[in-house]
Amino acid sequence: MTDLFSPAPMDNILPYDGQVHDLGLVIDYPSPLFYNLVTELPWQADVVTLCGKTHTTTRQIVWMGDEGIDYRYAGHVRQTIPWTNTILSIKQHVEQQLSDIGIEASFNSCLLNYYPSGDDGMGYHADDEPELGAQPLIASLSLGATRKFVFKHKKTQDKVALNLESGQLIVMRGDTQTFWKHSIPKTKKVTEGRISLTFRRILTL
Repeated sequence: MTDLFSPAPMDNILPYDGQVHDLGLVIDYPSPLFYNLVTELPWQADVVTLCGKTHTTTRQIVWMGDEGIDYRYAGHVRQTIPWTNTILSIKQHVEQQLSDIGIEASFNSCLLNYYPSGDDGMGYHADDEPELGAQPLIASLSLGATRKFVFKHKKTQDKVALNLESGQLIVMRGDTQTFWKHSIPKTKKVTEGRISLTFRRILTL
């Protein structure tokens, strides 16, 4: 497993079969923003169905975006709620950060995940649902506790790991979701909460 430290924004942190860029810390005051989102958003426990079994997670979610942009994953449909002024402002800031390094993006949705502590995580998965298209562009902003984020190649099982700090932005694009899975491992070392905001574009027919 490779640990990575402060690459340049346009450096590809994956060794092959995809593109992931670390834009570093892009939020000036992430702590107040984190606590505002924890208290203000209508968080709900996520429900996933895997191998015929339905589970309710302690991890909580909000699915937000343009009107009518619903999202199906893990056997369930998430119905969108309208953008709040805060999340819409963050979306525009993230799009500008990407534009500054030559990546043009226009996101129409955001999946927010709240991990109350290190006891909450997410197993290996790829954001490869048909609604995202063949080569989705996904920008992920972290707020709150620093957590490890791990990529694992689907065939070779090679791993790449980085620690995501509060206010840090990464972007996944190209063939990343085709060839790599990613996860947030559980850990007893972290007692504070973390929020991830994953901006994406759902394709509508």
